Amino acid sequence: MPTRATLILIPRYSKLFINFVKANTLLEKAMILIVDDDRAIRQSLSMMLKRKGYETLTAGTPDEAVEIMRGTPLQLIIMDMNYTLSTTGEEGIGLLRRAKILCPDVPVILITAWGSIELAVEGMRYGAFDFVTKPWNNLLLLQRIETAINLSSRSSEDDSLPVNTADGKDDFDRCGFVGDSPAIRDLMQKVKRIARTNAPVLILGENGTGKELIANAIHTNSLRKNAPFIMVNLGGISTSLFESEMFGHAKGAFTGAVGERKGRFELADKGTIFLDEIGDLEHDSQVKLLRVLQQHTFERLGESRPRKTDIRVICATNADLPKMVEERTFREDLFYRINLITLHIPPLRERRDDIPLLARHFIATAAEHHNIAKPSISNEALEYLTRLPFPGNVRQLKNMIERAVLMCNGETIEKADLECSDSIPEQTAASLQGSTLEDLERTAIADALQKYDWNLSKAATALGITRQALYRKMEKHGISR
Repeated sequence: MPTRATLILIPRYSKLFINFVKANTLLEKAMILIVDDDRAIRQSLSMMLKRKGYETLTAGTPDEAVEIMRGTPLQLIIMDMNYTLSTTGEEGIGLLRRAKILCPDVPVILITAWGSIELAVEGMRYGAFDFVTKPWNNLLLLQRIETAINLSSRSSEDDSLPVNTADGKDDFDRCGFVGDSPAIRDLMQKVKRIARTNAPVLILGENGTGKELIANAIHTNSLRKNAPFIMVNLGGISTSLFESEMFGHAKGAFTGAVGERKGRFELADKGTIFLDEIGDLEHDSQVKLLRVLQQHTFERLGESRPRKTDIRVICATNADLPKMVEERTFREDLFYRINLITLHIPPLRERRDDIPLLARHFIATAAEHHNIAKPSISNEALEYLTRLPFPGNVRQLKNMIERAVLMCNGETIEKADLECSDSIPEQTAASLQGSTLEDLERTAIADALQKYDWNLSKAATALGITRQALYRKMEKHGISR
């Protein structure tokens, strides 16, 4: 039986041990610097972050902040841009620029008023990671803090992916995206890492490259995978229908509104919303979209009650958004809100090594879908495929292979089967030597238009692109009847 002395010593040593564990645990926690000239804001943010297990330091002036940056390892800086003594925001921008010099790898989240959002945009140009507007939502702010720290941390985790990308088994789900070229391996590494965060993602790529598959892979491998994945083609929604489609409407909100209807943001709550063709969004709709992405609240058409939504946003486009921002056809603040992470999907002509792998994959899926025997494909046929320009990218290859599977007479797809199913004549493939990719694309489009007697819908389908994309490519190459 323990003695009285033993009973006294146990709690003393237990307390020392607990304090030792706490001290060493705190060393591993992220250190966050809060910079704001409002003491109440500094205190409230500090209390909230400490409750979530972070360590905090606070500074009321730029000089105090600089001293901390010089002497303390930081994982994140939260910085107010609107100082009481500065109406222009120059003091906040100046501090941000010094922060990016003193600790360039530390992400900075800016805080600004909604009316001063242009100041936040300027801060993003100087390297800020993200921005929030007052009054902020604590849950959303915490999500952005976690995202910033996770993405900036130097993880030693092995994110390697299996080589067999068509049917390889792994805890990472590619959602049907096939490829094993160096460019695709790099893309998949990025997708695997960012999927675990709540970061908004902008996916760039030509039509037919697989932007929807990448968006689906991000959602499927995220913590939101059991919640909805809502896809929206913004190019197909007119300005007059934008609010009703995206935010929903109340009964009687307009003629024909016989009942209430949930919008896409409400349907995507707790999950992911995929906004495709965001470059086609009209200016008025861009303003409405920015507000819901910034505040995560919306109002149904015909209602005045704000509704909250907890969503992750993934956008995609084949448009040149930076150029559109420069031309003022796309809002710069919306651009910075949606492209915290940008993924570029290379066109098929830049990853020709993947064509044999893709071809065999599409042969298998087409044979299974049509319930027929799976044919093989000859080396000559594969070589022919790797020489084609594919302006419609993977979608065009898929359509071409499926037609060949249905039309081939034997057990093997030959070059002749592909020529019969292809809208691009043999002379186009033969002209690859000495021609630029632009020339090849123009020739492929012109040949398809000629073959289908200028039926744009049929030509677009044969090329594996949308009718709208065909119009853009015709204008780009100066092709007209």
